[in-house]
Amino acid sequence: MAASSNRRSTDAVAAPLPSPDGVAALDRAFAILFAFRPDDKGLSLAELAARTGLYKSTILRLIASLIHHGMLLRSDDGRYFVGPGALQLGALYQRGLRLGDVVLPLMRALRDECGESVSFYVRQQHLRVCLHRVESTHTIRDHVREGDVLPMDKGSGGRVLMAFSGARGSVYEAIRREGYYISIGERDAETAGISTPVLSAGQPLAGALTLAGPRSRVDEILLRKMRRPMVEASIRASELLGADTASLRAALALLDDEAARKRPR
Repeated sequence: MAASSNRRSTDAVAAPLPSPDGVAALDRAFAILFAFRPDDKGLSLAELAARTGLYKSTILRLIASLIHHGMLLRSDDGRYFVGPGALQLGALYQRGLRLGDVVLPLMRALRDECGESVSFYVRQQHLRVCLHRVESTHTIRDHVREGDVLPMDKGSGGRVLMAFSGARGSVYEAIRREGYYISIGERDAETAGISTPVLSAGQPLAGALTLAGPRSRVDEILLRKMRRPMVEASIRASELLGADTASLRAALALLDDEAARKRPR
C-alpha cells in the first residue's frame, strides 16, 4: 500500500528544540521559519515537511497564520518565502543592538577562564583599531588600550581580519577553514595571542576577538586550550548579530575531531 503523503519524511533535518515551558503551536511555527536557509529560492510544502518533520496538514494551518502576519509569502507557483514581517523584526533588533552589549560579556567570560586580556578589533582600511578591551587579572600584561591602532599584517587579530575580509593565500585559507589564528611573537617578540572572527548580518565581518598576553604565561599549551572557547564565543557573538555561522561551526567540528583522535582508546 502506498505511503500517505502526510507521513513524516525520513529526510527531516533537526528543527529548533521546543521550549519546555512554551506553546507547541509556536514552536512548530518557528520551526517552519527557521527551516529557511540563506541560499534558498523559496521552499515547497514538501521541502518544508522534510526539513521540519511536521505533517503537511499541520504546516498548512500554521502557514496561514504566518502569511496573515507577514512572516511568510506564497508565490503563484506555490513556493513559500520569508516575508517582510521578519525583516521588520530584524530591523528593530538591529536598531536596539549595540556591539559592546554583545561582545563584552563574552570577552569577560574568556578573561575569567584564563586570566588574560581580551580585545575586540575592527578593521579601518589598512589598519585595525581596538574597539573594546577587558584587562588581564595579572599585573604584567600586553599593553593595548581602547582606541589604539595596530597593523593588519602582524599579530593574530590582524591576520583574522584580513582572512575574513577575503585575503588570498594559503595562510588565510587555513584561517578561514580553522576559524582561528595563533600568533607567537609576531607583532611583539614578548607577546602571544589567538584570534577568532565575529561575523554579522549587516556586513560579512564585524571584527575579531583576540586573547593575548606575555609569552611567559600565554604559551602554546594555553593557546591551544583556548581555541574551542574562543571559537564558541565567536559563534555566540555572530549568532546574536544575525550572521550565518556555518563556517565557524565547521571549524568547531574540526576541533572536536582533533580531540576525538587524541583520546585514549
